Amino acid sequence: MSSNPCGTCAACREIDEGRFVDLLEVDAASRTKVDDTRELLDNVQYAPTRGRYKVYLIDEVHMLSNHSFNALLKTLEEPPPHVKFLLATTDPQKLPVTVLSRCLQFSLKRLPAALIVERLKFIAAAENLAFEPAALALLARAAEGSMRDALSLLDQLIAFGGGAVDEVHARAMLGTIDRGHVGRLIDALSRADGAALLAEVRELDRGAPDYDRALAEVAALLQRIAIVQIVPEAAHQDEEFDAALLSRLAKAISPADAQLYYQIALGGRRDLNMAPEPRIGFEMTLLRMLAFRPDTAMQPARVERPAAAAQAGSPAAGSSAALGTAQSTVVPPPVHIDTDNWPAVVEAAGLSGMVRQLALNCVPGGFENSLLTLKLDQAASDRRTRPLEEKLVQGLSKYFGRDIRVTFEIADSALNSPARQRMIAEQDRIARATSAFEADPAVKGLRERFGADVDAASVKPTN
Repeated sequence: MSSNPCGTCAACREIDEGRFVDLLEVDAASRTKVDDTRELLDNVQYAPTRGRYKVYLIDEVHMLSNHSFNALLKTLEEPPPHVKFLLATTDPQKLPVTVLSRCLQFSLKRLPAALIVERLKFIAAAENLAFEPAALALLARAAEGSMRDALSLLDQLIAFGGGAVDEVHARAMLGTIDRGHVGRLIDALSRADGAALLAEVRELDRGAPDYDRALAEVAALLQRIAIVQIVPEAAHQDEEFDAALLSRLAKAISPADAQLYYQIALGGRRDLNMAPEPRIGFEMTLLRMLAFRPDTAMQPARVERPAAAAQAGSPAAGSSAALGTAQSTVVPPPVHIDTDNWPAVVEAAGLSGMVRQLALNCVPGGFENSLLTLKLDQAASDRRTRPLEEKLVQGLSKYFGRDIRVTFEIADSALNSPARQRMIAEQDRIARATSAFEADPAVKGLRERFGADVDAASVKPTN
């Protein structure tokens, strides 16, 4: 048994079949009590029966109680040479610092949709399943980075479609709308044809769709259009949308309109639950795209002339003369956010819970033209989800008094984020408190007289 399994020996086969005696899997969510942990660790001292190591895999370890962590910590401090512990968790922030400091952390990242599609193709081919690439692309996107969820969805689709792995059944099972509807909606937008747009919504409403997913499909197509506008050959690499459709819409819609429509679609999803009816919210989102469509004739005045005036040294007068009647569309000047000021911004924006944790694991990389770039700590990248991103954007937009966009860059190495600074400071406080406690004359006397030992996990700073 090594880090490179052969897959053929007895140990590999038994592990794969879930009957290897030296691999002990524990669900911490159902065994949170200290007695459960002590019972689990009773056999740690004994050598493995079959393998080189006895491996304890504790899933959802953050669910253990404080007393259970204290019991586990004693073994983690001085583990027997024949024992390995694997602690799996979706919320490492809940683990005590004393436990984290004794572990080597590996952050598992979400799989790209393209990689999930390739794996699904391999499995379908191995099982002699006929499939449509668009159906697998839908499953991969719905899995949101989880291969296990993608496999579950594939099993469901096989059962739902009676063995057929095609786009029609995939969309019906997932509740997504037909891409023909999406294409016709965007086509009507490109022609500024309000009547055709509303007629397509009426046609779409006959199927009682999930309008949140419908807006997600609209945003997905707009994103692909934006890519094709920059890289035209990407149209022929898309497995979900027709290449001819993407190429035609990429020419019919300006890059500025595509970006605007995309942002409005995202905003419409946030506002959908506040609409009188989902269809009304969906319809108003599309009408907003038409109503706020930029006047392409005014674009040079909005972008190029104010910049030239600013370079000339008279920004106020130059901007006013260049903009004419389009002053209300000027992008506000960039706001500088430095690293030291970021925790104060997070606090003032009223971010809380998981959104706050996501923000505090970031460091600002730049803020220009309403686009905020955040560098995200690699160790926290697995906590980034679309709902958290949307709440973060909503809170920051409210704080800055305007709609902003946020883009994330995953740091290649450990990032000196506010969360990491806080964790290091807390570890330092605990270490100093432990040293001070052990140096206390009364504690020394007890240790010398009775042979007592200090439980480091129980030491807590008083201030």
